Amino acid sequence: MPTWPEGPAVLRTEHGDRLELRIATAFRTRSRGLLGLDAPPPGALLLTPASGIHTFGMRFPLDVAYLSRDLRVLAVHTVAPNRLGRPRLRARHVLEAGAGTFAPLGLVRGVRVAVEL
Repeated sequence: MPTWPEGPAVLRTEHGDRLELRIATAFRTRSRGLLGLDAPPPGALLLTPASGIHTFGMRFPLDVAYLSRDLRVLAVHTVAPNRLGRPRLRARHVLEAGAGTFAPLGLVRGVRVAVEL
């Protein structure tokens, strides 16, 4: 399973699309995620390791992509505030972004992504 340092990076899809990325590896930053923000920041947040999320206390809906060990998208959902995103058994990483971010990138089940530092 790949590991990365906490901080900025770029997510690249197999179609060549790129998205600004912030990596959260520490327990505290993974637990907080995008909580406390009034609006989604540009790009996405990669929670690693992670297999599920919640949106309790969030002020906006999220696009959530569950990623396998080899960074293949297992599922993509839009999750409203104050909901529990069901953990995925095979997920090792979770991508969070403002609702509507993933569709234009073609981020759907089966697509493989890469993380570039």
